[in-house]
Amino acid sequence: MADQQQQQQVELRIDESKMQSTYANTIRTSTTGDEVVLDFGMNLPVPTQDNRPALLFTVGSRVVMNWRGAKRLAISLGQVIRQFEEANGEIQLQPAPQQKGGPRLSE
Repeated sequence: MADQQQQQQVELRIDESKMQSTYANTIRTSTTGDEVVLDFGMNLPVPTQDNRPALLFTVGSRVVMNWRGAKRLAISLGQVIRQFEEANGEIQLQPAPQQKGGPRLSE
């Protein structure tokens, strides 16, 4: 009986032959009652006619998952971020002030 209660180990094989890697510097989320939609993309500064700062969000990838998958993703990200911060210090969400001479959206 005890042997039946033990979980059977399953070998996980990962097929990366059709994988595509992309870089994203921002994410947009939207939800329904059944799903979480994650749009990954790039925020890039764009010029405007009145010289005001503006950003263009170009969506590169969309991932749609159910709420259970989203919760597993949140737990996994929380674990890897905690491990990174323990080894490297806290990740600052606000960028450090730019030094003179660096690229800027506006003066």
